[in-house]
Amino acid sequence: MKLYCPEETDTETAATKTAASVSIVVPVFNEFENTPLMYDELTTVMQDCDRSYELIFVDDGSVDGTRDRLKELASRDDRVKLVLFRRNYGQSAAMLAGMQHATMDYVVTIDGDLQNDPVDIPMMLGHLDDGYDLVHGWRKDRQDKLVSRKIPSKIANWLISRTTGFPIHDLGCTLKAIRREIASQIELYGEMHRFIPILGHQLGAKSIEVVTNHRARQFGETKYGIGRTFRVVLDLMTVKFMLNYLSSPMKLFGKLGLWTTGIGVGSLLATIGMRLFSGIDMTGNPLLLLGAISIILGVQFFSLGLIGEMCVRIYYGNEKNSPYQVRETVNFEGEERELKVVRAA
Repeated sequence: MKLYCPEETDTETAATKTAASVSIVVPVFNEFENTPLMYDELTTVMQDCDRSYELIFVDDGSVDGTRDRLKELASRDDRVKLVLFRRNYGQSAAMLAGMQHATMDYVVTIDGDLQNDPVDIPMMLGHLDDGYDLVHGWRKDRQDKLVSRKIPSKIANWLISRTTGFPIHDLGCTLKAIRREIASQIELYGEMHRFIPILGHQLGAKSIEVVTNHRARQFGETKYGIGRTFRVVLDLMTVKFMLNYLSSPMKLFGKLGLWTTGIGVGSLLATIGMRLFSGIDMTGNPLLLLGAISIILGVQFFSLGLIGEMCVRIYYGNEKNSPYQVRETVNFEGEERELKVVRAA
């Protein structure tokens, strides 16, 4: 894809308008060979764009020497900032940490395995300059294995798009550009990083999907296999609930409670009617059991709704917590932030 950088066609406009600065977040886990190559490519691209930038590498508990290489880069370039986890927490936690530590106007997320092409970054930044809030990549010509990666991804993307009503071709592409005010409001935990465009849309972000270059992996092995497809389905249930019922769980559980209670009351009335007018024994009537179970389920659904409402009030009343814990930060101003782990990542 063509390298995009704004040209100074109007001298007065170029002089009065300063290009937005960029924080590039790179989550890495056991990417010893790829890390210095990624640094070189990102540095070359960003220097050509003539923007202020920082490179935030988030080490997700690497054990292959990646952390030492990152520290070496940070010692030579103060634009390289490191967030080093105590252990492996997962890609969602790594991306969240990077976005929370970002200090520039725009936030770009990109995989550290060199499969995303940094050359696409200026084009995506150009869309943010044009007024978009979130730009997400589409690996249209994906360079991955067909059975273990491409087919499950297509199925998952189709299912997610149909379920959420959000039109998208590729939710799994890590390459994204986001305005920092949007990125700072996105909450990631579990394995929710792939739903960033949908979560951003929920916040009212103006989004666009763009075709990006995808390259075959040169070094190392992928950290994800076909098994993640099943986790995506489970996460999809969570996202669907968050989109429609997060602020008021009673709308879901109350509706289920009304339906099951209605079925229970109808079954009991039918049982009584059959006893009065047909002489059918109530104790041997399956509708009696259905009615009793349905009413019990209805009460339980109403109770879940009330408990959910209380949890929502507590959630919004407390300070935000973080699903990761930082061992060390490098090249950041101020004190090191130690964050308590409150939920599995």
